[in-house]
Amino acid sequence: MSETKAQIQQEEYHKLTLGERVGYGLGDFAQNLVFGTVGGFLALYMTTVNAIGTGTAGFIFLFVRIINVFWDPMVGTFVDKRSSRAGKYRPWLLRAGIPLVILAALLFVPIPAVRGSVPFAFIVYFALDLVYSVVNIPYGSLNASLTRDPESIDKLTSTRMMLANGANLLVYTLFPMFVQMAAPKGRSLKDTGFFGLKLNMGTYTDASAGHAWFSVYLVYMVIGAVALFLCYKLTRERVVATAEQSAEVKTTDLFVELKNNRPLVILGLFFMLAFTFMFFMNTVNGFFNQYVVGHSEWMGAVGLIASIPGIAFPVFWPKLKKIFGKKGFFHLFIGMFIVGEILTWVWSLNGMHDALWLAYVSTFIKQWGLTSATGFMWALVPEVVSYGELKSGKRNAAIINAIMGLFFKIGFTLGGAVPLWFLAAFGFNETSATQHVHALSGINLTAIWIPVVLAVISMVIMQLYPISDKDVENINTQLDAKRAELKG
Repeated sequence: MSETKAQIQQEEYHKLTLGERVGYGLGDFAQNLVFGTVGGFLALYMTTVNAIGTGTAGFIFLFVRIINVFWDPMVGTFVDKRSSRAGKYRPWLLRAGIPLVILAALLFVPIPAVRGSVPFAFIVYFALDLVYSVVNIPYGSLNASLTRDPESIDKLTSTRMMLANGANLLVYTLFPMFVQMAAPKGRSLKDTGFFGLKLNMGTYTDASAGHAWFSVYLVYMVIGAVALFLCYKLTRERVVATAEQSAEVKTTDLFVELKNNRPLVILGLFFMLAFTFMFFMNTVNGFFNQYVVGHSEWMGAVGLIASIPGIAFPVFWPKLKKIFGKKGFFHLFIGMFIVGEILTWVWSLNGMHDALWLAYVSTFIKQWGLTSATGFMWALVPEVVSYGELKSGKRNAAIINAIMGLFFKIGFTLGGAVPLWFLAAFGFNETSATQHVHALSGINLTAIWIPVVLAVISMVIMQLYPISDKDVENINTQLDAKRAELKG
């Protein structure tokens, strides 16, 4: 029995190497290139370049996400019940990853016959979202399968978020700048905000910019496909369900987990709120820069400032968690996000639009808080999986990640659809270069004040999270004994 327990300790508590952590993090890098660009810019592209109504675009986002309520649990159950020589979760990075990047590129395809076509946009986006689940749920499950060593999990979270935010640098900083550089209409030499750097940039919200969007995004998709392949090659599953546990997996386990796994429900609600206010802000960010402050040419420079905390600072997360505790960590950084949003409101005031320094400061503080809070929360998922295994006897990693995915996609749906309805309700005009004061108020409401309110609520939710670091140690000790008994 002691030998079996020692073997479990050696295998399942493996100290992840830097190469393994980077390999896994490349999966986040790839998915942020693919889906981060969709989340951050598809609404702007769809309503301006592709000439689909704002309200219609909002309904497309909503309907597709409703389907996920039924689709994601099916994917989680399917993945948890099966395995192969390559592993239970890793193979899906390739099986679904290739269709994912192809469908994503089709969203921006500049074919005149499908411009403004609601059926085409709906079908491609619908298919993309379904396939994304088949990549994202196994990928999230892989996180809990690499190791059960708490220190390695914290370091893994820091590494993957550095890579995820490296992708965000390409998405939110360079993507709009590249597209504007390739856009043919209204080209002129513009100050990018990069310390006096001026570039020849066009209007990327005009119909003529279709080829510019597609060309830049196609390059991103190739890079994303390579990153998914490297993630597959550089990772190894060590903590997986037994054949007996896999055979017992049922779709109804989702309801069992929701009923018995209180930490899962609380963390899921936090996920939902966090991604709601994040995508509220991201969805309207392009509108804010284009119409409220009138400096879309600064998006690259401001995005670069926004990316610094997420790339440079995650290495400090494990130490900050030890200093402030789990709950204190989240309260600290959500509070920073709120401060940054208030400074963004100051930037939106008349007379402040040309204050580049204020754009830098507000964005830096806001993104430091946002990337830390929404990044480190992934470190809590493995302990929720282990808690569920202790309670139910089943290691339903994919089902739990499907549940987390549902909360994430509810947030993504609300953050992607509701802002567009607000803009429509406030009179946003898709064909006008300038907007009425009411439309500008709607942009500010969705970009600043609704995210602030949701952030405050998320702080209250996180205060209810029940698993401490000491609890994690006790859970692992009990699981070690159970696994040793089964293998002995």
